[in-house]
Amino acid sequence: MFTGIVEAVGTIRSATHCAGDLRLCIHSAQLDISDVQIGDSIATNGVCLTVAELLDNGYISDVSIETLEKSTLGELNAGVVVNLEKALTPASRLGGHLVSGHVDGVGKVISIEPSARSSRYWINAPMSLARYIAQKGSITVDGISLTVNEVDKNCFSLNIVPHTKTVTTVSHWRIDSKVNLEVDQVARYLERLYDPELKPSTAPEPVISTSFLAKHGFIR
Repeated sequence: MFTGIVEAVGTIRSATHCAGDLRLCIHSAQLDISDVQIGDSIATNGVCLTVAELLDNGYISDVSIETLEKSTLGELNAGVVVNLEKALTPASRLGGHLVSGHVDGVGKVISIEPSARSSRYWINAPMSLARYIAQKGSITVDGISLTVNEVDKNCFSLNIVPHTKTVTTVSHWRIDSKVNLEVDQVARYLERLYDPELKPSTAPEPVISTSFLAKHGFIR
C-alpha cells in the first residue's frame, strides 16, 4: 500500500524487453533505499513494482505483461523521469489517500492552463473508469494523490500547486502525455458490493435474532 505522496523522482537507466515482458532499471540518488530489501514494493509512476535487485542508488524490477497492458511502463525509455514512493509502514503519515499501486488504466493530458500560481490540467480517462471519478474525490495520476476539481463525462481536471509540480514529474507533462490512473479504492469496492448479480437471493438470518434469544432462554 502507498499514500500517493511522491518521495522522490528517479530516472530509467534501462528498459529491457525479454520474453514478452520488461525489466526496468531505475536510478535515484534522492530515494533513501537503505531500509529497502529485495522483495519490497516501490511505486514507480503509480505502479507497484517488486524490487528484484538492489543497486547503490536504485533498483531493478520486472514488469509483467498484465502491467504492460494496463500502464505506460512499456513506453518508458532510458532517460525518462518517474515518480517513486516506497510502501507505507504503520508509522507513515497518510498525507494522500490509500493507494494500491494497481493501475486501472491510462489517461491522456488534453489541456494545460495557468491558474494563478498553479496550473489546471484536464485529463481524458477511459470511459470504463468514468463512473469512479467524482468531483472533489481522490485519484492517483502517475503515482500522485490528487483531488478531482471538475468532471465532464470521462474527462476530469486537476489543480496542480507549484510544490507538486516541483517535486514530481508533472513538469514533464505535455498535451497528449499518457499517464497512469488509479481510481479511489472505495468506489471500486462499493460497486462490487452492490453488484446485483452477486447479491444472495435470500439474506441469511442474523446470528443474534429474537428466535435465537428465545430458544436459549434469554426472552420469553
